[in-house]
Amino acid sequence: MKARLPLVLAALVPLALNPLHAETTEQWIAKARAYLGSESDLNAVTTIHFFGKLEGTQKVPAPDDKTKMIDQQVSLPTEIIFQKPYEQLMTLTRPDSTIITALDGYDGWSKTFNAKDPKQWRFTLLTAQEVKQLRANTWENLFFYAGIEKKGGRVELVGDVMVDGAACGKLSFIHAGNIIFQRYFEKTTGRLIKTETDNGGEIREEGELIVNGIRFPRKVINKGPNGQITAIVIDKVVLNENLPASEFIVPAMQAN
Repeated sequence: MKARLPLVLAALVPLALNPLHAETTEQWIAKARAYLGSESDLNAVTTIHFFGKLEGTQKVPAPDDKTKMIDQQVSLPTEIIFQKPYEQLMTLTRPDSTIITALDGYDGWSKTFNAKDPKQWRFTLLTAQEVKQLRANTWENLFFYAGIEKKGGRVELVGDVMVDGAACGKLSFIHAGNIIFQRYFEKTTGRLIKTETDNGGEIREEGELIVNGIRFPRKVINKGPNGQITAIVIDKVVLNENLPASEFIVPAMQAN
């Protein structure tokens, strides 16, 4: 998903004088944040809990010929939780299993339960690169574009480009492990038009859901490098639940 914090007041002055032409990374970030919500509302976010579903396709045997595989549309209940500074929990419910993927700071893990018998499960520790990816993803969702340098990253202004007929500014958000999000912001509004990932994927957002004065998308569409498209459809967003650390820590290997 996408799935956007504190800036010097002086950076806002040039925007007030020339609102349609942000020229520095600080000005672009200020404009993008202003589109999402006020500084006080954005800074107040500590936890985001998304409720929705994952939509896409899966390969299944054809009804009339089991030797052939066809694409079948699926819609799977999904919950995603992000909590500052680096905690994440995603629960994906399939007809035959439930998959939990979690991040607890520098530790990441995945656990798959059999839907018919929860005592049957498979546990996996995530690799170092997968943990870095989850950390970057968690930051991108919680910090609303600002402060990446505090975690050892940086933002680079690439330049002006046209996307879908709109004049945009292109910024690179560069995280540790060479994880890069190329973001395209509309000049006139600061609205995020699209995001490109370092593996060749593309992310777009549709619709709008306003919670506590902050804009969230109704739908996040992810196009993979191979062209496969999946989407997270967001039904509800709950902010600042302040979940206990036990929700994210690596479970004991003997736990059921």
